[in-house]
Amino acid sequence: MNKDSFLHKAFYLYYDGFRSMRLGKTLWAIILIKLFIIFAILKVFFFPNFLKEHAQGDESGYVANELVNRSQ
Repeated sequence: MNKDSFLHKAFYLYYDGFRSMRLGKTLWAIILIKLFIIFAILKVFFFPNFLKEHAQGDESGYVANELVNRSQ
């Protein structure tokens, strides 16, 4: 990766900032735990796959049909 690229500079900005902090590792642990809870646990229990249950294989056709029917 080019050392002058935006991604490289942004990564090292956060890396150096958290490395010099006393609570940096604890903060990263809290962030990762929160992301896990949001994307793994909440998605499974509170956001079911509506299209998979109702479309029966033709997701794009189902969405198009619903859009046309609801616009009338």
